[in-house]
Amino acid sequence: MTRTLQPALKRSGRQLAIWGIGYIGYSSMANFAREGINCIGYDKSAKVVDDILSNGKSGIPNIEYWLDFDVAPLTKQGLIKATTDKTQLLNASVAVHLIAVPTERHGLPYNGALQEVLESIFSYYNENKNISAPIVIIESTISPNIIKGVIMPLAERYHIDFNRDLFLSVAPRRDWFVSPDKTLRTLPRVVGGVTDKATKLALDALSIVCDNLLPAHDARHACLVKSVENAYRQLNITFANQLTLAYPDINMIEVLKLAGTKWNVETYHPSFGAGGYCIPLAPYYVIDGATKPNELSVLKKSIQANSEQPKRVADFLIKQGFKNIGILGLAYTQDIKVDILSPTTIIVDKLLNDGQDMTVKINDPLYSDKEIKQIIKTPSFNFPEELEQFDAILLVSPHAIYKSTPITDIIRHMTSCRLILDNMGAWRNNLKLFNDAGINYHEAGDTFWLSKPIQ
Repeated sequence: MTRTLQPALKRSGRQLAIWGIGYIGYSSMANFAREGINCIGYDKSAKVVDDILSNGKSGIPNIEYWLDFDVAPLTKQGLIKATTDKTQLLNASVAVHLIAVPTERHGLPYNGALQEVLESIFSYYNENKNISAPIVIIESTISPNIIKGVIMPLAERYHIDFNRDLFLSVAPRRDWFVSPDKTLRTLPRVVGGVTDKATKLALDALSIVCDNLLPAHDARHACLVKSVENAYRQLNITFANQLTLAYPDINMIEVLKLAGTKWNVETYHPSFGAGGYCIPLAPYYVIDGATKPNELSVLKKSIQANSEQPKRVADFLIKQGFKNIGILGLAYTQDIKVDILSPTTIIVDKLLNDGQDMTVKINDPLYSDKEIKQIIKTPSFNFPEELEQFDAILLVSPHAIYKSTPITDIIRHMTSCRLILDNMGAWRNNLKLFNDAGINYHEAGDTFWLSKPIQ
């Protein structure tokens, strides 16, 4: 695709504005800046902005490993700016707006931040009809219902003509922030506008940093694709977990691996439950946007089943009489500082509410002690030195430090441990060492992992 917009963006004074500079927004900003585009990012968090202004790069852990380039020189050159003042993003020099704000709150879809940004943009371009119409691209995950239920009414309120005042598209991100081969540049990306011209302009803008763009029929189709693909995963993860309950005497990990050898079957791993912004929320987005939501009965049941899975883990520990629980990982997955809908939060809540005289502590190298206390109101502990406190240990997030620390050093500190439950099998190759130390080890999904009494 010819990058016709790139020369315009590189002209003196032209800018790309990013609303929300977390994982999605910051990585977009870094990639555009790398192509010589002047970028300015807005975030409500003073700390997020200060990290960029003070250090030249984001404070997001491991983000540059995924980006695979150093961002600090781009900041030094002035290609990256950050601010807590949103008015700095509302001016005639901005040719493209990228919206990457959170669309989740308290484990449910939330449109407040998106609506706030859109109102700011729509209001500005309503009052300045004489300036060049910008391209506005929503990178956040949204329900198709948001197009007709939120965006169109806002456009009507602010007298925005999508064929004249601005060109709005949806282009949700698919990146996996622990794999440098799954990036903004390399992964296929679906793009759809509220008008055909908006689609073409968004494709042109995004082609600067994306090599594989797929135009959708319109914006509603584009945002539904993201929700459907993650809802597929939710359904399959739920099925994998339910199989372990239906066949407790079968090692379901092995069954699912062998099933995955069929050419059209993906391999799924049983777990403590799906977490993060995408998979657990996808069913809500799909149901919310449906014309006939009652037809999605299987999807509705998967929401309940996924929320119950971490509670089953907690119930097992309570029934087995464990009193001191050490949890490795607040984040929902490895090496990403995101605790949204993490199984850890549900497990801890269940243990503290239903367990008697139970102590629960958490270690996560991505979070400070203060952050852990604020997020989950639970004390932290040092790994591996303080593992001796616990009679049961849950390895929720297979962070690099848990896998790279010599297992003999880890076991040496497990002087009171009787059980390890390993969410994704990070320690599976050390079964003999655990047995020799008198520790029961179970990977999520193996034989009797949530049903066999622990001696």
